[in-house]
Amino acid sequence: MHGDIISGERRLSQADRQARTARAATALHDLGVGLDDCVAMMLRNDFPFFECAAACTLLGAYATPVNWHYTAEETGYILRDCDARVLVIHADLLPAIVPALPPDITVLVAATPPEIATAYGRGDVPSPATLIGMLDHRGPLLAWDDLLAAAGPWQAPPPDTRGSMIYTSGTTGHPKGVRREPMDAEKQALAALRLHEGFGVPPDCSDVTVLMNGPMYHSAPNAYGLGAARNGATVILEPRFDPEELLAMVQQYRVTHMHMVPTMFVRLLRLPADVRARYDVSSLRHVIHGAAPCPPEVKRGMIEWWGPVIFEYYGSTENGLVTVADSHAALERPGTVGLPLTGLQIRIRDENGRELGPGQVGEIYVHHAVRAEFTYHKRDQARAEMEFDGGLTNGDMGWLDADGYLFLADRRNDMVISGGVNIYPAEIEKVLIAHPEVRDCAVFGIPHEEFGESLIAHVEADEPYPEPAALREHLAAHLAAFKIPRDFVFEAKLPREDSGKIFKRKLREPYWAGRDKRI
Repeated sequence: MHGDIISGERRLSQADRQARTARAATALHDLGVGLDDCVAMMLRNDFPFFECAAACTLLGAYATPVNWHYTAEETGYILRDCDARVLVIHADLLPAIVPALPPDITVLVAATPPEIATAYGRGDVPSPATLIGMLDHRGPLLAWDDLLAAAGPWQAPPPDTRGSMIYTSGTTGHPKGVRREPMDAEKQALAALRLHEGFGVPPDCSDVTVLMNGPMYHSAPNAYGLGAARNGATVILEPRFDPEELLAMVQQYRVTHMHMVPTMFVRLLRLPADVRARYDVSSLRHVIHGAAPCPPEVKRGMIEWWGPVIFEYYGSTENGLVTVADSHAALERPGTVGLPLTGLQIRIRDENGRELGPGQVGEIYVHHAVRAEFTYHKRDQARAEMEFDGGLTNGDMGWLDADGYLFLADRRNDMVISGGVNIYPAEIEKVLIAHPEVRDCAVFGIPHEEFGESLIAHVEADEPYPEPAALREHLAAHLAAFKIPRDFVFEAKLPREDSGKIFKRKLREPYWAGRDKRI
């Protein structure tokens, strides 16, 4: 039935979800959650994620997703910084973070469903009631389902929407919460337009089936998944990305829409030809990807396989969706992330703020026809650091072609300066990942006595690992000599988020420990 959310053998109808959301709003209100308060959610993609986020909307509160890969220390920082009144968390994630919980926070424990427990090797997870009896937390510990069962439906009209308060990745110090101003009807209409124009999620999703496999603690999957469900789409939750399982689910549920990352494309394309041919993917209408550079040959391979249904976006938590490129643009202008969406302009500036012309690499500034209304939580002045002449930058580097199509170079904070030369690791990674023996890779700068920084590549591959000389030869066919890493480190598995995106910061930190370097 359309509008349902499906996970494993479980199904939550749209009517039941709305009823549980209304009871969740009452329960959260009775726990002291009100206008502009934060409710933290340390949850996988599961029914309570949708219920809690929607309940926050009814109360005018901010739903604050927490990356469930975080350590106790990292989680404790987020909970304290956002002043969360309540934390909703899956049962298997709770024991590891109890030492870092603020003493006065109310913790609502959601059962870890069997398909998620299996996907992450959690074994037998205690029920919320059993777990609550085992833990020592000075604040209230309650079971999510029990709390909802005892609550009546919330009936007050909803205030202006606050949405989610997403914490940025924190590549320079602690993460910052991006806090949107309340959205009236006009701003909600603009947000809906962005969802449709940028993500391909229409206002009426009665014939849309979405497969969600990226973690919704990230801003783009968060907006995509919650927006699709709000607009009436059927949402299928894949507990953990597996390339063949994804194809099977597309065929089984006749999936029409997906949000993905390039690593998923790479793993799909490396399936044997007979496996790929086994599944019918003709139902797909709109597959959008972003969050990391996509090698043009990977994009081309996906378009040849799935047809012209592949789209790419560029955006950020602060700026929202900025550009989109369809399959035609990807083939005509390899590497582009597209043209600006309605009401947006892009300008490229050098380090002195001077606007650059076509083909010149500089910092990307986004200009909004309607001002992007947000602040950094508890850091009102931090926004000023990213503004110039009415534009906002996240430190991304790129260039425009003569027709206004945007191309990305890298993040300013990822850029390597070696011997006074600017090097963009993303450009190197695009070439390196195309080598047949490379499953994935991360390129970044490490300290060098003479040049300040030198390049190193951490490579994920099967044993026996490829020879560095072979990789250098492959890179030399496409890149200048100064862009070829001096060092290679081979690993069977690189640290990564559930989306498949590599935790580059965790790889880089040990090299720069104790040095004056932003990581």
